[in-house]
Amino acid sequence: MKKDIKIPKVEGVYIAVVNEYNARYKTLDWNAYIINDKPVDLDLVLIVTSGYSKEKTTSTFRKKLDKLPAKSSLKIELMQEELFALNNEFKVTFFENNQLYDKTFLFPKNTISLKTLQTIPLITAKGILAK
Repeated sequence: MKKDIKIPKVEGVYIAVVNEYNARYKTLDWNAYIINDKPVDLDLVLIVTSGYSKEKTTSTFRKKLDKLPAKSSLKIELMQEELFALNNEFKVTFFENNQLYDKTFLFPKNTISLKTLQTIPLITAKGILAK
């Protein structure tokens, strides 16, 4: 039965970690965003994140969004720089036109840094896209 379930390839949905100015605290913060660059809304978006290495594992963070509008982004969590020494995994599941989609995004350890910043779709700040 499990082999009969077809989950299509995810395209146009990204996870990015962005370095942006926090005017309230006057600091530069690293924030994780989910980006929907598709022309359609995503329904019932589930995001499960964790960090890990051979020696350490973080607690699991879960977030549910009822809807992520087309051509939009949403901040999902603040990331502390200590986490960048770990592999950071974001498992994203959502429905698009009643079809289930699922993808695991990964930031390998030590890949989130000021040296690797790039332009991110739909966000004015620079950041790093997950693989």
